[in-house]
Amino acid sequence: MSVAALEASAERLTTPCGEGEMVWRRWGAGPVLVLLHGGSGSWKHWARNIGHFAKTHTVIAADTPGLGESERPPGEAHPSGIAVVMAAGLAQILGADRSYDLAGFSFGANCAAHLAAIEGAHVRSLTIVGAPSLGLPRQPTELVKVRNKQGEERREANRTNLERLMFHDPALIDDEALDIQEWNTVHARLVSKGLASGTSLKDQLPKIVAPVRAIWGGRDVVAYPHIAERLQVIREQRPELREAVIEGSGHWVMYETPEAFNKALEKML
Repeated sequence: MSVAALEASAERLTTPCGEGEMVWRRWGAGPVLVLLHGGSGSWKHWARNIGHFAKTHTVIAADTPGLGESERPPGEAHPSGIAVVMAAGLAQILGADRSYDLAGFSFGANCAAHLAAIEGAHVRSLTIVGAPSLGLPRQPTELVKVRNKQGEERREANRTNLERLMFHDPALIDDEALDIQEWNTVHARLVSKGLASGTSLKDQLPKIVAPVRAIWGGRDVVAYPHIAERLQVIREQRPELREAVIEGSGHWVMYETPEAFNKALEKML
């Protein structure tokens, strides 16, 4: 299903955020699955997964505060504060007896860990995808500045950034991926790059009630060739960890190899 079709079929929801609103979108029916996107992104990071899971679940995809259509969070822009906004929003949307599975990608994995720590038994399972903030070095990735470019030059800069950071196989970068990258870049006001280092996610692991799962693309440039070390850091605190490493896929694993990713996440749920 295209992004346009997903947009048209979504129920758009809003909850308080800073001086404005946080925007959520909802599809389907059944057990609730909440999806949190990556840094400088939006709900569109999940474009190739929402339709699949909406056949069996109520899928709720957020625009993280400061990204997409959501207002900046109050106070310091940190996963801990963002998670507080999200927890209040989900309480409003789903009610006091809420129960949901939670998946977060990249910066969204960091936010998801903080959210799961706050929400306790409301979260049935937590799946972190391409997760940062585990106390291990990340590979430096130099991206091209796009804000001073226009037209085809700007589109090619977006393609270069997708090649360098998000995809393993550049041949799989299609027009929709470029359109998503452009829209996300235009709407990003929260700079999350500096929040990807340190131990912010790792520090939440002992506080989480829900079982923890992890998915990585096997050639995720942020983690390769040290994915096993990242999994070990998680497993030391969460021995119940279930994991999937999807070979031949990069950081944006759920878009580059959606069938394999969707199958892996199904098992995690």
